[in-house]
Amino acid sequence: MNKSTIILGVLLSALIVMLSYSIFLNSPIQIPSTEKISDNEKNEVITQNNGELSLIEIFEKSESGVVRINVKRPANDTRGIGGIGSGFVYDDKGHIITNDHVVENAEKITVTFLDGRSYKAKIIGKDLFTDLAVVKVNASSEVLSPLSIGDSSMLQVGEPIAAIGNPFGLSGSMSSGIISQIGRLLPSQDRGFQIPDIIQTDAAINPGNSGGPLLNMKGEVVGINTAIQSETGDFAGVGFAIPSKTVQKIIPVLIQNKTYHHPWVGISGRDIDPDLADVLNLKDARGFLVINVLDDSPAKKAGLHGFNETKEVDGIRYQIGGDIILGVDSKIVRKIDDILIHLQREKKVGDDMVLQILRDGKVTDIVIKLNERQSSILTLNGTSSSNSTQR
Repeated sequence: MNKSTIILGVLLSALIVMLSYSIFLNSPIQIPSTEKISDNEKNEVITQNNGELSLIEIFEKSESGVVRINVKRPANDTRGIGGIGSGFVYDDKGHIITNDHVVENAEKITVTFLDGRSYKAKIIGKDLFTDLAVVKVNASSEVLSPLSIGDSSMLQVGEPIAAIGNPFGLSGSMSSGIISQIGRLLPSQDRGFQIPDIIQTDAAINPGNSGGPLLNMKGEVVGINTAIQSETGDFAGVGFAIPSKTVQKIIPVLIQNKTYHHPWVGISGRDIDPDLADVLNLKDARGFLVINVLDDSPAKKAGLHGFNETKEVDGIRYQIGGDIILGVDSKIVRKIDDILIHLQREKKVGDDMVLQILRDGKVTDIVIKLNERQSSILTLNGTSSSNSTQR
């Protein structure tokens, strides 16, 4: 290789280096965009990720399926001749779900839809013990917009929810809040029994909301608004709803058979608190003390014992000596709520149920054959009184 060739190669290499350096200096540096994402885009991302909707979207999705229910009652009805409640479309056959107390004793029922069209309705089925009812209208499919039923067993305390109904007759009103608690026991006013497995919410529920849907953030019905707890009769931050799991269990049977047969045990008593635990010499303050066993009840037939003596401690008289229920079907019983919720969720008429009881210092099992609860039977289960008012 001659000298001129070497010089030419060096010059060519230098030229390539200079061109590469120049390109590097003049190439724009790619900086990640910091452009702000709009609220709408954020909502779209959230919706795509977990199916949740905004409150606006929930209302738009659900409002056409929520109805106003007007009832006419006899002139001698203590609640007055007229009443207003809410309901929602269950299917495309014209079935509307509402509360039993909304249509109770009604001589005439009128259902009004979002577009203002009204129809006469007839009662298809009612269930006193869960405060549920089904009415039916002869409306065309273009009017009927069934709402989707969600799974209330997936609810968590603190989860946001929304309620739609007709409070004080104000049609199509929406309120929002959170799930305050689940698995509550709701005393049914003036009826002598309790509705188990109730959802508690702080979403505003007022007279006229009864029968309307409680919705999760996917726009699914997870409950039916039924009552408030108040000294005045107006909303005070505590509302109650029947869970959708109960709706899914009861409503199809009401549509088919007009009534639902509930199992029952036939006992009354009280939850064991620390004071009662001391009286009974119990280490743990849990369980349910049986005080009375109703005649001809499943509990009576199974041989459950009620109280047989009275003991006074610090001026308080305690009825003691009855069986103490510690478990039901291998599940721990802390209070009567656990028994009633288990009955509601898991049992039907004719089933066997195993109660673990403490009697005379010994733990044993008793098998109960569950019979049908009669509407004429009042079962006070020993829990404290409440100021719940049905709406």
